[in-house]
Amino acid sequence: MLNGKDPNIFEKEVKKQFVEEPGQMKLLIVVDKLLTGFDAPPATFLYIDKNMQDHGLFQAICRVNRLDGEDKDYGYIIDYKDLFKSLDQAVKNYTSDAFDNFDVDDVEGLLKDRIKTGKENLVTALEKIRALCESVKPPKESSDFIEYFCGNTENSLDLKEHEPRRITLYKLTSTLIRAYVSLAGDMEQAGFSKKEAQKIKEEVVYFEKVRSEIKLASGDYIDLKAYEPAMRHLIDAYIDADESKTISAFDDLTIIDLIVKEGENAIDKLPSHIKKDRESVAQVIENNVRKLIIDETPSNPKYYEKMSILLDVIIKERRENALSYKEYLKKITAYLRSLKSSEGGNKYPKTIKTLAMRAFYDNLDQDEKLSITLFDLILKNKPDGWKGHTLKERKW
Repeated sequence: MLNGKDPNIFEKEVKKQFVEEPGQMKLLIVVDKLLTGFDAPPATFLYIDKNMQDHGLFQAICRVNRLDGEDKDYGYIIDYKDLFKSLDQAVKNYTSDAFDNFDVDDVEGLLKDRIKTGKENLVTALEKIRALCESVKPPKESSDFIEYFCGNTENSLDLKEHEPRRITLYKLTSTLIRAYVSLAGDMEQAGFSKKEAQKIKEEVVYFEKVRSEIKLASGDYIDLKAYEPAMRHLIDAYIDADESKTISAFDDLTIIDLIVKEGENAIDKLPSHIKKDRESVAQVIENNVRKLIIDETPSNPKYYEKMSILLDVIIKERRENALSYKEYLKKITAYLRSLKSSEGGNKYPKTIKTLAMRAFYDNLDQDEKLSITLFDLILKNKPDGWKGHTLKERKW
C-alpha cells in the first residue's frame, strides 16, 4: 500500500486527497488518528469499531457533523461498539451515557432520531414542492409546467426572469429526493402505510420528471450538472424514474447542438412525454435558443440582437399558425444552423477572420479598418496570462 513511500509522506498525501478529492477516496480506514486537528467537511458516514468516551468520542462524532454545501444535511454514525446505548434516552437527554461530561447546550441537536427526523424532512420537502407547483395552471401538462417555469417564448425577457423559480424547483426536487432516499427502506417504521409509501414514491418520481422536463425545456440541463451524477445514482437506485432518461447518446450536447447535427430527426431523441406534444417541443426549442442568445449576447450584442429578432419572427409565425408544424421544424433548423455557424449568416471581409474581430466589426458599424486596428492594439497590449489573475484583470 505504501509502495515504497515514507509513512509520514503517505499519510499527508492520503489526508490531502480525502479532503480535496473525496470522489477519488470514498472510504478511509484509520486507527487512533484524525480525531483532532483534521477537518474533512465531505465526510458523511462514520463507522465506529473501537471503545471511546468523553472528549475522544465527541471529537469523533464531529468528523461528520460539518455541512458541505446544500447536498449534505447531516452525517451518519454507525456504532459497532454500542457507545450510544439506550439511544432513545440519549436522544431525549443529551447528558446521559456518552455525554456525561458535557453541558446540554454543547451537544444540543448533535444526536437525532434518524427515523423521526427523516419523516419530518420528507413531509416538509413534499409540502414545499407541492406549494411551488400549485400555481401551474390545469390540466398541468408538460406545456403548462414549461410556461410556468420558463415563461412565454414570445417575451425575450421571460426565460431570465423565471430563472429564480426554476432554481427553486431544482433545489426542492433534490431535497425531496435525498429526503426520500434517506427513509426509503424505513417507510413503515416511520409510520407510513404501504399505500401511503407507494403514493409518496409516485410523487417523488413525478416531481423528478417535472424537474427533468424543465431543465431540458429551459436549456439548464447542461449548466446544472453540479446536481449530478450523485443525484442520478440516487434516482436510479431508489426511484427508478425511467421516464427521466438522457435525451440522446451525446451526453453533453444541448438540444440546439442535436438539431444542428441531426436536423428534424433530433426531435425523436426528446423524452416521449415532450415529443408527443407539439407545443411542448416548440417551447423546448425556443427556450433553449433564447437561453443561448442571453448567454452569448455580451460577446457580440449586435449580432445576437439581430438573431433574437429573427427568433421572434419565427415564434410569431408559429403562434399565428402561419407555419405548419413541419414547416416550423424546417425553418427553426435552418435558423439554428445559421446561429451556430462560424459566420452566423453574416458576410465578413476576408480580413475579419476571428470571432473577436467579427464582434468588433458587428458592433463598430462594420468599420473594417477600425475593427482590425482595435484588435491589433488589444493583442499588443494585453498582459501575459491575465485571465484568472486578479491583479492583472483589474489593471487590464
